[in-house]
Amino acid sequence: MIKVAVNGYGTIGKRVADAVSKQPDMKLIGVTKMTPNFEAVQAIKKGIRLYTSKENMKVFEGVGIKVEGDVESLLEEADVIVDATPNGVGAKYRQTYQKLGKKAVFQGGEKADVAQLSFSALCNFEEALGKDSLRVVSCNTTGILRVLCTTMKTGKIAKVRGVIVRRAADLKEVKKGPINALVADPASIPSHHTLDVKSVLRDLDIMTAAVVAPTNLMHLHTLYVTMAERPSKDRLEEVLVRTPRIVLSKSVTSTAELFEAARDAGRERADIPEVVIFQDSINVKDNEVTFMYAVHQESIVVPENVDAIRALMGIRNSMELTNETLGVLKGVFP
Repeated sequence: MIKVAVNGYGTIGKRVADAVSKQPDMKLIGVTKMTPNFEAVQAIKKGIRLYTSKENMKVFEGVGIKVEGDVESLLEEADVIVDATPNGVGAKYRQTYQKLGKKAVFQGGEKADVAQLSFSALCNFEEALGKDSLRVVSCNTTGILRVLCTTMKTGKIAKVRGVIVRRAADLKEVKKGPINALVADPASIPSHHTLDVKSVLRDLDIMTAAVVAPTNLMHLHTLYVTMAERPSKDRLEEVLVRTPRIVLSKSVTSTAELFEAARDAGRERADIPEVVIFQDSINVKDNEVTFMYAVHQESIVVPENVDAIRALMGIRNSMELTNETLGVLKGVFP
C-alpha cells in the first residue's frame, strides 16, 4: 500500500484525500490543516487523522478538535506527499520534503520549477514514471491539455489560439466578492496558461488570453486549433467520445446547468472531474477546429493527482483504475 499524506485540506486537498481513500493500493495516513474551521471538523467526522503546526495544536484543542500531532510527524510517515497548500506555500515546503527523502506532488499554483516535471496524465504519464516530484498543472491547463493531447490522436497540431473565461472565485471564497466587472487577466497577452501548457507540450505554438467573470461555478474555454492537415470531424468526435475524462454535452450549454446536472446525478459536491465539451461547438473549417468546453476548477485535477502518486511510484496502469474508483466518465454527460 502506498502511504499518502495530504498537506493542506482545502478545496483541492479534501477532494484528493477522499479520492486517495477510494484507491485499493493507497492508504490515506492523514491530512494537515492550519485553521480549525468546518473542514477540519468534517475531516475528523470522516475518521481522517488530522495534523497541524506545533504552534496551532493548542488552538485546535482549545475548540475541541483533536489533532494527532504536528505536520512533520505526518510527513515522516508518508511514501508520497500531496501538497495542496495555498499558492506559493508548496515551494516553501519543497526543502522539507527533500530533506525527509519523500516523493511529492505539487499543484498548478506553484511555479513549474517546483518539481522535476509538470504533469498531465493524458499527455506525459510515461515521462513522469519514477520521478521524485511532479507538479499537476492548473485546472485550466489540465482542461486545455486533455483536449489538445486527445486532438493530437487525429493529426499534427500546427498552432493553438484560445480564450479562457475564468470563474472569479471558488464557492466558499466569500472574501473575493461581490464583483461587477469583467477583468482582463492580464491585459497583456499571453496569459500564464500559455507558459503552463508549454511546460508539458514544450514545442507547441500556443497563445491564450484570459478574462475573469463574475461567476464561481466553472471556467469556460474557446480553443481554435489549426491542424497540419484538414481533420475529419467525425473522426475527431469519435476520438473524443472514446477518451475518458472528456465528455460531450448536447443538451446542456451553460455552466449553471452542468452544475445542476451534477447535483441531480448525485455526484459528491456536484463535482465534474471531466472536461465537458459542448458538442455543437465542435466545428471544422479548412484546417481549423473550434471547441467550447467547461472546466470545473474544484475537481478536474483530482484524477491527475491520483495518477501522479502512482507515476511517482513507477506504477504504469493507473488511469483506468483511477477512473473506475472515482466514477470518471467518457462519452456523453449529462
